[in-house]
Amino acid sequence: MNAWFAEHELISYILIFVLVTFVYNKVFRQSRLPILKEVVVVFLLLIGSYMLLFFQVAAGLPIIPSLLVAVFLMFLTKVRYIVEDKQKKSQSGDNN
Repeated sequence: MNAWFAEHELISYILIFVLVTFVYNKVFRQSRLPILKEVVVVFLLLIGSYMLLFFQVAAGLPIIPSLLVAVFLMFLTKVRYIVEDKQKKSQSGDNN
């Protein structure tokens, strides 16, 4: 799998950037930033994604699979919160 990512560097870079941006938006972003600050953040994400691509391709580290695991865990957490909210609503409806 790492060999395929090494052969297709552009796809790997885009995938890393999309995953890093998703993680940033869901975990670290608290509110909308002014446009200039948003541009700076996206620029830094582009540079950071390039560094992660270097680690993926040159060092052979599993950056993309690690980011996919992080996104999957975020998805599981979201599903858990939805299930807990439904259980709380059904329990409060049963008490009335």
